[in-house]
Amino acid sequence: MSGQFGAKSTTDEVLAGVDLSGKRVLVTGVSAGLGVETARVLAAHGAHVVGAARDLAKAQGATDVVREAASTAGGSLELVALDLADLASVRACADALVADGRTFDIVIANAGVMAPPLGRTADGFETQFGTNHLGHFVLINRIAGLLHDGARVVVLSSSGHRFSDVDLEDPNFERADTYTPFGAYGRSKTANALFAVAFDDRHKARGVRATAVHPGGIQTELARHMTPETIQQMIDQINAAAGAEDLAGFEWKTIPQGAATSVWAGVVAPASLVGGRYCEDCHVAELVGDVSMLRAGVRSYALDLDHANALWALSERMVGETF
Repeated sequence: MSGQFGAKSTTDEVLAGVDLSGKRVLVTGVSAGLGVETARVLAAHGAHVVGAARDLAKAQGATDVVREAASTAGGSLELVALDLADLASVRACADALVADGRTFDIVIANAGVMAPPLGRTADGFETQFGTNHLGHFVLINRIAGLLHDGARVVVLSSSGHRFSDVDLEDPNFERADTYTPFGAYGRSKTANALFAVAFDDRHKARGVRATAVHPGGIQTELARHMTPETIQQMIDQINAAAGAEDLAGFEWKTIPQGAATSVWAGVVAPASLVGGRYCEDCHVAELVGDVSMLRAGVRSYALDLDHANALWALSERMVGETF
């Protein structure tokens, strides 16, 4: 199963022949890019998609393609408001879903921000850690009771996790004067991977599995805080590192290729294969050593259960809730 698809596989190829009629899926970040494509392909195969977005007006316009796909396949799309940078919004969204009572087969935590200047969420958390990790941490834990036995959670991490591990002593850069946009991004993406590890461990006894995925390099709105020069510098560094290892250089993925690993891990791959793991290019990633610029692989600190549990405990203290 894992060898059937690869880096260039698209969402349509991954879900070819798959019937998702009757399945209900929550996808965050459906106002652009990967979120829209993920929702589209799921709806095109009959799924009932709940799409969450901070800007509902933007999401409404961006998801015309999702509604069109749903109309021909028996699927549907429902939009809900969710600002991951504001825990009041996160809790309101979760509470509304719980009050509604309908269960989910899949949750895809797709939304996020990348490499902004140092900033704070509405609750005072460093922007990337607060949005990418803590927002999803609260949302998914609050709706965990809606995940029926056998459901899956897919958390979008990134190869950027190799930039930096989480700092359990100073997650908000309050005592450090070394903030860098990609250092903070790396922390948040490591946190995403560790959340999947810890959530999987807590829920796998009832068949609910969680996995982290790296979508690949895709040209989307996620890079809006980066200049073209910064992007090219990173590509040059990746290519230099790849050349030193006699590996292939960097290639952009299309949006359908970028969303393919999310739907592969959430729908197609065996749950026992991907549960608690980190996936890329429609396969489970291999462990790599002390590298940051190579294209593939996962660092061991992003999969360590003890580390994940320590982050879980810290996250509970930060958000003021115990799950």
